[in-house]
This record gives sequence, structure tokens and C-alpha cells, in this order.
Amino acid sequence: MTPLNWKAVVAEALRRRKAEKLTQREHAALASVSVPTIVSFDRSEESLSLAKAFDILRVVGLIEEPSKEGAQGVFVQDAFTRWRELASKLPEGSPGRFTNGWYRIDYALEGDLKDVEPHKLRELLKEAVVPHTGWPLFLFPGRPELEPREVDGVIECWLKPSSAAVNRPLGDPAHCDFWRVAPTGRAFIIRGYQEDSQDTFPPRTVFDTTLPIWRMGEALLHARNLARLLADDPDQIKVRFRTLYTGLTGRVLRAWGNPMSDLMIEGGAARSDEAMLETTASVKDVDANLAGVLHPLMSSLFERFGVTGLSAHRVDAELDRMRKNNFSSVRS
Repeated sequence: MTPLNWKAVVAEALRRRKAEKLTQREHAALASVSVPTIVSFDRSEESLSLAKAFDILRVVGLIEEPSKEGAQGVFVQDAFTRWRELASKLPEGSPGRFTNGWYRIDYALEGDLKDVEPHKLRELLKEAVVPHTGWPLFLFPGRPELEPREVDGVIECWLKPSSAAVNRPLGDPAHCDFWRVAPTGRAFIIRGYQEDSQDTFPPRTVFDTTLPIWRMGEALLHARNLARLLADDPDQIKVRFRTLYTGLTGRVLRAWGNPMSDLMIEGGAARSDEAMLETTASVKDVDANLAGVLHPLMSSLFERFGVTGLSAHRVDAELDRMRKNNFSSVRS
């Protein structure tokens, strides 16, 4: 066996990245690693874990991934590449480009799922929408020109700025969703920040305390709902869940989205530009103890802003508020 020439492997990866016109940040996002990790890779540092190196190399086609474990990564990469292709056609400065940052959520249902044709999946996804916010994740807009459609065997929806403005006052980043869901129980959504569309403070200055709880809570409940529709025994299904927040530099933690919330927490400036949060939980746990599933993720996220000691009780209280929401707040 020939010894691995690591510098040559890195050089080939950089060559392929350049050929595909990917930036460092885009490469990192596709690989689900942080920007500092991709910088270390570019420097040929050997301190990277093998798993992270494989994630980086896989994006540029230097790793074959026949195993089932890599299927979600491939699905996310394909979805992100598709969004990037669509967004690249928008004018410079368009809110649909998410120039001030974005967050994405993906999940995979693991277990015994029914075989479903894409056209039937579309109807199931309508049932799976979580109706606790004014602009829910995996939204079905209700207008024929905006409706999700089948693309390459998955259900896809893109609300580009002009389309998003049909039903909203502004075509802002928070309403320019792109999402994909596969019949195999894999889901992906990317969205800009609501905090960046306000008149009272400049973009990329605030990160809200409650919106992440609502959005990740919505996504986990969406996974639960879809599992109930795709599995004969949903309690045996596991949800592999992940959220990536980008564009955190320059933001401070503030209680903005829900002024009546118990989470009147304020933190300092973000200590990193990105935050990757992930967990695996059973559908049964998501249903019975959503706050317990979400609490470790929120604690990790708040630590990026210097806030520690978040209690599961406060997360549970905010989730209860989300479930009781009556759509009266345009911020939700």
C-alpha cells in the first residue's frame, strides 16, 4: 500500500474547489464543518479528525461513499448545491442570497419507513406542517405558482424574493425559504434571519434568544409528524437532527422576537462565526420530552454568546408559548 501524500490530497481538493468556484465558506457549509476547520485543512494540518477530513474531501468528489451512514450528508450537499445554484441567479444584494448569514436545518428519519412515491409524499408533507407560527418551516404557500413540486425524485420549494413578497409585506431573508424533503425521510431547509429585516437595528447585529427554540422545536415536531405518516410504528423511529447557524460574527444575544418571553437573557458578542448543533432522539422522546431533547442544543448555542446555566424549564416554557401562539405576531 502506497503511503498517503496528505499535501498532495489537499492540493487536489483545493484545485477541485477552485474548478467548482466554491469559496472556503461554501465548502465548509457543504461539508458541515466550521470555517476554522476548513482553514486548517487548507494548511495541510494533520490535527483534523479523519471524519472531518472525509467530510471535506467528499464535497469535491475525493471520497466514495457507498455506505448508508453517508446518505444524509450527500442529501444535504445536493440540497445546498441546488440552493446555491438558484440563489446565484439573483441580483447582487438580493435578500435571497442571505448575505448577512443564514441557518439551515436537516434531519433524517432512521428506522422502518414505508415506501412512498414523491407525488404522495407531497400530500403527506402538507399534513406534517407544524401550525404554531405565522411562517412555519416547510411551508406550503397556498398559491399555485409557489407550491412545492417534485424535482429529481424529491419535493422541493423555493420562495425567491419576488415570490415571497406576494404574501408578505417584504421579500426579506426570513421569508426566502428553500427546502427539500425525500421519500426516504430526509429533510433540509435553509432560511435567512428575521433579525436582519428590522428598522430598529442594523442587519447582522442581533441574535434573538427565543427564535432558535421555536425553529428547532418546529423542525423536531415536523420530523415527528412525518414519522407518524411514514412509519407503522413511529415510536421506533429515530431522528438524526442537525442545525447550522452562520454569520454570527458581529451579533449579540438579545430578547427581541417575543418581548413577553421568560427568556429575557442578554449575552455578549458571538465568540464564533458559526454554530453546529446536532443530536439524535427517538420520535417518542421528541413527542414526550421536546424540551429535554432541545435543551442541550440551546445551552451549546447560548454558550457561543457567553451565556451559561440555561435551565430545561425555561426552554420548556418557551416551547409551551410556541404551541399556544395565535399567529398574532408578524415576528413569529
